[in-house]
Amino acid sequence: MISCKRASRLASEKQERSLTLKERFLLRWHLLYCAGCRRMVKQFEFLSEATRGWMSHKD
Repeated sequence: MISCKRASRLASEKQERSLTLKERFLLRWHLLYCAGCRRMVKQFEFLSEATRGWMSHKD
């Protein structure tokens, strides 16, 4: 099991790079039982999509 701090770090890093198989497993396992981290991951995904949309319409 990993801590919420480690899960948030992995979720953040996932936006920048591919996680290893072990990292993906640990994050997914943590998200199964942690509603707070699930919400955080959804927020990261929303911000990433919003930023991509804004950048594509910027010019």
